[in-house]
Amino acid sequence: MKDVLILGIETSCDETAAAIVKNGREILSNIINSQVNIHSQFGGVVPEVASRKHIENVGPVVDAAFREAGLEYRDIDAVAVTNRPGLIGALLVGLSFAKAFAYGLNRPLVAVNHLEGHIYANFLEHSGIEFPAICLVVSGGHTSLVYMSSIGEYELIGQTRDDAAGEAFDKVARFLGLGYPGGPAIQKAAEKGKPGRVVLPRVFLDRNDFEFSFSGLKTASMNEWNKLKRKGIANVNDLAAEFQAALVEVLVEKTIQAAKKYKVRSILMAGGVAANRELRNLMKNRSQELGLPVYYPSLQLCTDNAAMIAGNAHISYVKGDFAPLHINAYPGLLSL
Repeated sequence: MKDVLILGIETSCDETAAAIVKNGREILSNIINSQVNIHSQFGGVVPEVASRKHIENVGPVVDAAFREAGLEYRDIDAVAVTNRPGLIGALLVGLSFAKAFAYGLNRPLVAVNHLEGHIYANFLEHSGIEFPAICLVVSGGHTSLVYMSSIGEYELIGQTRDDAAGEAFDKVARFLGLGYPGGPAIQKAAEKGKPGRVVLPRVFLDRNDFEFSFSGLKTASMNEWNKLKRKGIANVNDLAAEFQAALVEVLVEKTIQAAKKYKVRSILMAGGVAANRELRNLMKNRSQELGLPVYYPSLQLCTDNAAMIAGNAHISYVKGDFAPLHINAYPGLLSL
């Protein structure tokens, strides 16, 4: 049976990425051009700047993916691209390039949901994941709980009502002067502090559902910081440690509740925030109490990348589920 080689392109936010994956599992190349240094001076991603940098970078990044894989353009069997959700301008750059590339090579185009890509990153590195499963998707723009009856079969059972976990990390880190991106900055500060010295709310833990809300935690953190400063006892490391603990506890407990209700056999994590050490450790500890394995990608595959897009596209390729060249980009989730 012939190997299937798929080029993936990812430009949903501020990483310009391209990768080539064989048979949905083997990563032949995975190139990521990050814009973190550019956006850090603004304390967050500036959509117009991100779009312009994608225009500059997408061609060279795709060429680099082919060089790393040792392949020619004509060797690929399909072109996969993220078309939702994300920053609309950024998405359109990658989608337009992918359409032209697929048309020029007379290859099918596969449109990929960015969150499905994050979930699929687990299957690029782990075998033997048993179903049904629950996946916690946590990133800068999304916080969702997804029930999986099998690979590629998703049911959204809960999501954030306001700020996503990564967004809350970024906003609180910026307010505290810790820098950008917020997740790593707060994690670093938290290592020098101690949770519990400041008390912050565990929002929505008293609810019998799988919804999240982090806007209130963000506001409570800012109010507490101002209060401590007025008293002259502000310690940024302690506040960072408590903020991280409060956010992580909610993520983990909601996931564990879902795992119990749906009687799953595996717990997965995906997205940039899944790289957080406190989240990984607490999820491992709580899942062990249920006798369930926890899977998450390596650090490089937690952040936005194109290998997860090319890998996920293999499911659609096998089904013959291709996208028309007039397909559009969408900033919202639409559905899973």
